Amino acid sequence: MLAQQRQTAILDLIRQRGGVRVSHLVSRFGVSDMTIRRDLEALAERGLVDKVHGGATLAGPGSAEEPGFAAKSIRQQAEKRAIAERAARMVEPGMAIALSAGTTTAALATLLSDVRGLTVVTNSIPVADALYQNPRADQTVVLTGGIRTPSDALTGPVAEAAISALNVDLLFLGVHGLSPRTGLTTPNLLEAGVNRCLIGAARRLVVLADHTKWEIIGIATIAPLEAADVLITDRGLPAEARAAIGEQVGELVIVEPD
Repeated sequence: MLAQQRQTAILDLIRQRGGVRVSHLVSRFGVSDMTIRRDLEALAERGLVDKVHGGATLAGPGSAEEPGFAAKSIRQQAEKRAIAERAARMVEPGMAIALSAGTTTAALATLLSDVRGLTVVTNSIPVADALYQNPRADQTVVLTGGIRTPSDALTGPVAEAAISALNVDLLFLGVHGLSPRTGLTTPNLLEAGVNRCLIGAARRLVVLADHTKWEIIGIATIAPLEAADVLITDRGLPAEARAAIGEQVGELVIVEPD
């Protein structure tokens, strides 16, 4: 098989699966590890794939491209629900917690209606809406003001000032992407600033990220991986990613989606 034919076949596989490992391609095509890596390099140079540790994934959107909340909410629903259920077990009566913007944090918000005496700080309109739909007299929801983003997050100096004056026990942070090199990232510069303020206001940081966020890189780094006290993800996260994350975060929790 000629190199161009093999690269076309590799690209077809990546499009079907979303990503492939070098070891799998070596076995499938009966060529050397170095040959496969050259093929992936050639595809990456054409902007067709993104090289990641141990393999390649289909080239993602630009680092500043931000999908809307509705578009993100239909992705990995089972994984997000399982992550949210595990996160909800960390919330105790009388706590003050913060929920950043994101579809997984919005899923978590729907599970908190039974927690007594809870105070929730958020810059997310969908998170606040979820809590308002099932109100409790002994719960307080603090929604920051600010500039609305495509993710329905409130950002900018108004949001940052509101958050900076507060202190919470736990922050549940949703992220656009995470990697060992760039840490926790977002495609929105204003949202990065608000998320840093949320981290500064929290005693503990709990990151909620399904496996598809691995090696996705947004334009702005929120914090390094080491800032996370807990990272909750799902079983789809590859073994090499688990090892890399496990070396940097305080605790890595893997959940099993239904």
